Amino acid sequence: MPTRSLIGRTAHASGIAAEDAACAAVSADGWTILARRLRTRAGEVDIVAEKAGLLAIIEVKSRPTLAEAAVALTARQRARLLGACEIILGEHPEWGVNGARFDILVVDPARRVRRIADAFRSEDAER
Repeated sequence: MPTRSLIGRTAHASGIAAEDAACAAVSADGWTILARRLRTRAGEVDIVAEKAGLLAIIEVKSRPTLAEAAVALTARQRARLLGACEIILGEHPEWGVNGARFDILVVDPARRVRRIADAFRSEDAER
């Protein structure tokens, strides 16, 4: 039976691999990665990317199926991302001059990546 620490290390490694796949997909779509695993007082943001002045605050979700990953973002996580975005824009006013949005990148075990662009709005964060 696997130990708790082994399960934790495996989950961490899987999460890093999913983030690697997500960053590759974002870059391939012409986005510039500004930060990865950016820590703020509100919490961590997996990826911050920009394209043509549009800032994307990106949460990466890895689940056995793309459908499971697509519904894995909780209200608490949405609120964390919203708070982090406010901090990021305050600290980097040159980022996102044409606006900001929240994207979810879902990654399945085969490392297929799908983007849910503009996945939620600030008014949705509390639902």
